[in-house]
Amino acid sequence: PHLAALVLARGGSKGIPLKNIKLLAGVPLIGWVLRAAMDAGVFHSIWVSTDHDEIEKVAKQFGAQVHRRSPEVSQDSSTSLEAITEFLNHHHEVDIVGNIQATSPCLHPSDLMKVADLIQKEGFDSVFSVVRRHQFRWSEVKKGENKMTEPQNLNPAKRYRRQDWPGELYENGSFYFAKRHLIEKGYLQGGKMAYYEMRAEHSVDIDIDIDWPIAEQRVLSFGYFGKEPLKEVKLLVCSIDGCLTNGRIYVTEDHKEMVSYDYRDIVGVDLLKKRGIQVRLISDRDCSKTLSAMQLGCVAKVNVTNKLQVLKDWQEDMGLSWKEVAFLGNEESDVECLKQAGMSGVPADACAAAQKAAGYICKSRGGCGAVREFAEHIFLLLEKVNSARKQ
Repeated sequence: PHLAALVLARGGSKGIPLKNIKLLAGVPLIGWVLRAAMDAGVFHSIWVSTDHDEIEKVAKQFGAQVHRRSPEVSQDSSTSLEAITEFLNHHHEVDIVGNIQATSPCLHPSDLMKVADLIQKEGFDSVFSVVRRHQFRWSEVKKGENKMTEPQNLNPAKRYRRQDWPGELYENGSFYFAKRHLIEKGYLQGGKMAYYEMRAEHSVDIDIDIDWPIAEQRVLSFGYFGKEPLKEVKLLVCSIDGCLTNGRIYVTEDHKEMVSYDYRDIVGVDLLKKRGIQVRLISDRDCSKTLSAMQLGCVAKVNVTNKLQVLKDWQEDMGLSWKEVAFLGNEESDVECLKQAGMSGVPADACAAAQKAAGYICKSRGGCGAVREFAEHIFLLLEKVNSARKQ
């Protein structure tokens, strides 16, 4: 049977404008679930249903196909079932739909693989995700009613300790898998049903803006970053113009060049060095005088015509794997380096080709704190590496 992953990503959002492609820990929100779906290896096709050009662009960057949904199923009042039904009406080859929520950035491929087995090998018609919670519920008393609240799932005289109570299962909205015949009858859950219990730390759902900074920390701690395990970064190579500086060159009347930089980025370079990470600089043009004036004390290569070759030479000389190399670039000449490095980033104002190739897109612009921000991102991922080692 043809199993299709389908992510519904409408352009309109009452809470956060274009929430589905807003950057979360340097990656568009929808990118986290698309990465997990791709690496699960169980889907015959992976789709994003959207009504928005920018979402379509991001979806294709992550390798998904795009179904342009109609205005009729793109309203605030439209249901997921209506959008999924429309998708099936246009794709008769699909037998099973795995509806994955774009707002679940801690989803892992292993979860999707196990659910695929439940529905394909064990014969379930629908499978949905749940999370276990240990929360005591009480009946609601409306304002003005002279009533007492009543316990719903506990005896107040004998309150359970957490370790003595298994808790209850709640839908967490991460995914809903269902067979075509069920959806065509108007159900996402029905027939022979099963739930799939996700780990609590992977159960992240972004609904309101205040959740965003919390979700970023959760993703950095528990998110899925790719098939290969993260390694400790030993080398950061940074493009000078447009990353360390803002790319602008000021020329005085006596033909001297001047550039500006942000002191935060200098601090970022120093912090990286203190953590034992070598920082090397690279540029397409001859900016040796600028580097001398900045007094960074970093190995640098200027007038470079092939940045990737220089990066390879440095990587081999230091005896590093690519997973131990990070690269911060911003131009088309940086694209191959961004693709090759184990960790890659670009400033917020990098060109489109560089943004597409990067694993992390900074909130800061080039020359305005992007180096410091990328350094902080590296430090957070190093904490994740160290945590994995301890486990």
